[in-house]
Amino acid sequence: MAQNQIITVQARKKMLRARAGEIQLPKIAGFVFGDGGVEDGEVITPLESESALKHEILRKPYKSYSAVDDTTYQYICEIGESELPDAKISEIGLYDSDGDILVIKRFSEKGKDADLSMAFWMNDAF
Repeated sequence: MAQNQIITVQARKKMLRARAGEIQLPKIAGFVFGDGGVEDGEVITPLESESALKHEILRKPYKSYSAVDDTTYQYICEIGESELPDAKISEIGLYDSDGDILVIKRFSEKGKDADLSMAFWMNDAF
């Protein structure tokens, strides 16, 4: 089975530069949502070299985060009733305060009805 969540090369470069003391690591700012993660009924495997979703439709600050363990934090974001009505969300990511996408996750389409909210979560793990 292919891995459906990856850390981007851009995120890895920033981590290396921060460890060397060249930059301060920008904090995670929010979620990016897209509807381009499925093609011909199959989930598209994300590649570490990607720097964008296949088709971005929304960026939104995360609602909360928590430590799962010493090497994993979980971020949660909620899409409100009035946001993305009738969208078929199939890819999400985490972006930093520079606007760079750090993590990409793809999955089967999740329909978003206009009269309900949806919560999504992602783990940032090392």
